[in-house]
Amino acid sequence: MKFEKIGRDNQKALASLFRSTFGASEGEGEGLLIGDLADQLGAAIDDLDVMAFGATQGEALIGAIFFTRLRFADDARVYMLAPVAVATAHQGAGLGQALIRFGLEVLAGQGATVAITYGDPAYYGRFGFAPLSEGVIRSPVALSMPHGWLGQSLNGQPIQPRRERPQCVEPFRNPALW
Repeated sequence: MKFEKIGRDNQKALASLFRSTFGASEGEGEGLLIGDLADQLGAAIDDLDVMAFGATQGEALIGAIFFTRLRFADDARVYMLAPVAVATAHQGAGLGQALIRFGLEVLAGQGATVAITYGDPAYYGRFGFAPLSEGVIRSPVALSMPHGWLGQSLNGQPIQPRRERPQCVEPFRNPALW
């Protein structure tokens, strides 16, 4: 198995992985929604605002994560981890955990200062994510599940509060995702 940064040439494989994984666990509608999100993000990979990391076994993409930049008025290096998928047949073996750790290490090495995610606090807490008040960093779109807004410093410094609402990449502007 290999972990690596992946590019736009993986767009179809990314969409397929997310569609099938979320479809199997959350139902067909969610599979289509997240598969479409992954397709749009895959088309936008530029290694600045949108980055993708994958786990491959041979030629097969069996896990993937995206990091997308949250833009502020200054040049803050804040990235959001979402979505995350591991092929159903490979779940439960720690692949997702290893892939997230890999992505966070690469991100920190590239000068990112904060990682944010929106999901299960118990799961993402394993990687150093902790509840994040909207008084510290606001979500780009109103949250349906505020307790799932999580963050962590990637440079050892406290996360600096920001008053402004950040801008997210276009595919995440869909309120159905929040």
